Amino acid sequence: MRIGELSRRTGVNAHQLRYYEAQGLLEADRGANGYRDYDESAVVRVKQIRHLLDAGLSTEDIAFLLPCAVGETPELLGCPELLAGMRSRLRRIDDQMDRLARSRSALVDYIDAAERVGAEHYPPFDSSEPVSA
Repeated sequence: MRIGELSRRTGVNAHQLRYYEAQGLLEADRGANGYRDYDESAVVRVKQIRHLLDAGLSTEDIAFLLPCAVGETPELLGCPELLAGMRSRLRRIDDQMDRLARSRSALVDYIDAAERVGAEHYPPFDSSEPVSA
């Protein structure tokens, strides 16, 4: 099938399909006319890619995991490469969450301190009073 039909059947834009191919996630044969020609398995492959992207995985992660993927959802077989890749991604997510929690905590502390200092130096703000410029 050509890229337009694959796009229609999967709901994924043609430019995204070309990107998946460039990332090594999707393969196409080339006809004598230069057009991409995908086999039936490409439909399942694209659906796998979309599900894995929706899970927050990068295309680099997905390239690593796809050999262990079965079915559209996909179900991932517990091969060692897959588990190592998923654990690595989980560690990165945990690190990001830790950084965000620290940033949030620091911001809350700054707000609290600013409110304390502001209460000492400024009259209470009445939002019903017009602000003069």
